[in-house]
Amino acid sequence: MDVSQRSLDLRSDAVTTNEESFWMGVKDCIPTLLGYLSIGFAAGVVEKTAGLSIAEIALMSLLLYAGSGQFIAAGMIAASNPISAIIFTVFFINLRHLLLSAALAPYFRHLTPWKNMFVGSLLTDETFGVSITHLQNKKQASYKWMVGLNVTAYLNWVIANIAGGYFGKWIPNPESFGLDFALPGMFIGLLVLQILSQKKYFVDMMVALSAVVIVIIVSFFSSGSTGVMVAAILASTIGMVIEKWR
Repeated sequence: MDVSQRSLDLRSDAVTTNEESFWMGVKDCIPTLLGYLSIGFAAGVVEKTAGLSIAEIALMSLLLYAGSGQFIAAGMIAASNPISAIIFTVFFINLRHLLLSAALAPYFRHLTPWKNMFVGSLLTDETFGVSITHLQNKKQASYKWMVGLNVTAYLNWVIANIAGGYFGKWIPNPESFGLDFALPGMFIGLLVLQILSQKKYFVDMMVALSAVVIVIIVSFFSSGSTGVMVAAILASTIGMVIEKWR
């Protein structure tokens, strides 16, 4: 190998290392921060309305760290539901994280069990969306990059919850500011970025249309939330079959 070729290889390794660094993970998390701030702020408001103190709000966001779970837990606390019912409900709501972790697990086989546990414990819907887009056409994920992504989202969520609990008394109706749409808006942005990066427009369109049709059909016989879950499973299966047989 000549000197020029060795120099190119070293430069390539440096670029790869920079792209997978802790700070690049922090940078890649920035597009999701507005959604975390708004939803976390709204969660803090709801938790404060349910009678939780600032310390309890901080503890809930640190330990539970789940938007939908915290909203439901706050509502059940306000309704004086038993602790066992709250734990049972939140547990089943967050079971989807098992599927998210399973989807990312192949990229982290080179890590120790403790590092895998740390990565999985801070995984959310949003960081999963960023990760699965970032890891396309890669065989392994960078532990430092994933820690940067997860820790940034985690700290932002905790701060947003505390801020919502503190300032929430002056904002009795956060929906009037459109905060309730921040999370769907963030997911739409992540979805668009993933579609553009994959460039599999036919498969994506078929999955989207299938999901809409399935949601509408199932909603006639069951609740809307059930329709969403059924559509997610069936539409993803349809997309996998189409992609395999094209």
